[in-house]
Amino acid sequence: EAYIVGGAIRDLLMGKLVYDWDFTTNATPDEILKIFDADDAYYTNDFGTVGIPSKIEGERPYEITTFRTEQGYSDSRRPDKISWGKTLEEDLKRRDFTVNAMALGKVKNQNGKEGNFLTFTLSPSCSFTFQLTDPYEGQKDIEKKLIRAVGDPRERFSEDALRMMRSVRIASQLGFKIEKKTKDAIIEFSRKIHNISKERVRDELLKTLASPNPYNGMKIFREVGLMKEVLPEFEQTFGVEQKSPGRHHIYDVGTHSMRALKFAAEKNPDPLVRLATLLHDIGKPKTYKKLDSGTITFYGHEVVGGRMAKNIAKRLRFSKIQAEKFFKLVRYHLFTVNEDQTDSAIRRFIRKVDIENVPDMLDLRTGDRLGGGAAETSWRLEEFKKRLVEVQKQPFTVHDLKISGDEVMEKMNLKPGPEVGDVLDDLYEKVVEKKVPNQKEALLSELKKIAKK
Repeated sequence: EAYIVGGAIRDLLMGKLVYDWDFTTNATPDEILKIFDADDAYYTNDFGTVGIPSKIEGERPYEITTFRTEQGYSDSRRPDKISWGKTLEEDLKRRDFTVNAMALGKVKNQNGKEGNFLTFTLSPSCSFTFQLTDPYEGQKDIEKKLIRAVGDPRERFSEDALRMMRSVRIASQLGFKIEKKTKDAIIEFSRKIHNISKERVRDELLKTLASPNPYNGMKIFREVGLMKEVLPEFEQTFGVEQKSPGRHHIYDVGTHSMRALKFAAEKNPDPLVRLATLLHDIGKPKTYKKLDSGTITFYGHEVVGGRMAKNIAKRLRFSKIQAEKFFKLVRYHLFTVNEDQTDSAIRRFIRKVDIENVPDMLDLRTGDRLGGGAAETSWRLEEFKKRLVEVQKQPFTVHDLKISGDEVMEKMNLKPGPEVGDVLDDLYEKVVEKKVPNQKEALLSELKKIAKK
C-alpha cells in the first residue's frame, strides 16, 4: 500500500502548488530500500522514514514513512517507543492536525466503489484518480479555515509541545483560525514550550514571521499565551502608554509595534527584519517616565532595547550573523533625520548599521512611522534617502582609496611602516573633506605635494 499524506494533500485541495511530497506505506524501511536504487535512497533515522532525492535541483527529497504507532512522550517532543503499524488509520491517528491527517491512495478501478474520489489531470492523455481517506474531516476544516487537533488536543500537545507553535505557524501561513478546543488546550499547555529546544522554537517563530500575514500570526501567538513564554519582553510592552502632550503616538507600545510589523512586512519579506520591527521598542517599559507636564518619555530606550535584543538572540540561539543584524536594527532604529546633518554623520550611521542593512533599516523606519499613525514618509526622510545614496559614492575607509600602500611607498621612497599608514590617512581625510577627488591621478599628484613638504 502507498499513500500521499500530510501538507501536500492540504495544498492540493486548496489549489496551491505542492513542494513537499510525503508518502506512507505498510512496507518496512528495508522493503522500501529494495524498491529504489540503493545509491539514491537513504535511511538514517529511527522513525521509519526513507528519503528519496528529487531529480529537480533544489527540491526537498521525497520522504516515505512506514505506518507507525507511537508510545510515551517523556520529553514532550519525541516518542519513547515507535512500532510499525498495520493500517493507514493507525498512522493517521498519530498526526497533529486534521488538515494534515488525510491520505490519497491511487485507485486502479473506481467502478462500484464508494468513497471520496479526486481526479487530477496532468495532460489530456494523462490523469490519475485517487481515493481520499479523511477520518477526521480535514477537508471540512479546510473549507471552514480551521486548524483543529486530531482527537483530544490535550493529548496531542502533551505528546509534542512544538505542535502548539506549528498550529500558529500553519494558521498564519494559510490565513486560518485555531479551533476553540485546540486553542484552549494551547493556552493550558503553553508553558510546556520550555521543554522544546530553543532552536526548534526559533525556527517556528521565524517561519511564522515569514508567512504571508505575520501580523495575524503574532496576534494568534499572543492570544494562545505563547508570546509571554517565548518573548516575554514583548508581552510587557502592552499597556505601556505613549499618548501624551507633544507626542505623535496614539497607541500603547505593544499595539504600535504590532502595527509597525504589519506595515513593514508589506515591504520586507525577511523574518529577521520583521522580528526586529516587532521588538524595536522593547526597551520602552524599562525607560518609561511621565513628567510633571504629563509628557511621557522613553530616553535611551534604543540602548536598553539593544541589550535586550542581544539577550533574545542568545536565548533563541541565533547565528552570529543573525544576532548581529538583529541587534543593529533594534539598537539603531532611532536614527536622526535632519537636513543639517553632515556627510560624516551619515557615514557614521551607515557604518554602525552596516551598509547591507540600510534598506532593511529604512523598511523598519517606514513600519515604525505607519504603526504610530504618522505618514509613510516625510520630505526630511526622502532627502535623507537621497543623501544615503550620494554618501555611498564616497570612500568609507582608507581601503576604498584609488591608491594603494605599495604605490605610496614607491612614489615617496618609503619602507613598510606606520608612516605609510599616516600618508594614506591624510589622503583619506582630504578625500572625505572633498579637497581631493578619489581618482588615481589626483591622489598621485597630492602625494607629490606631500613628498615636497
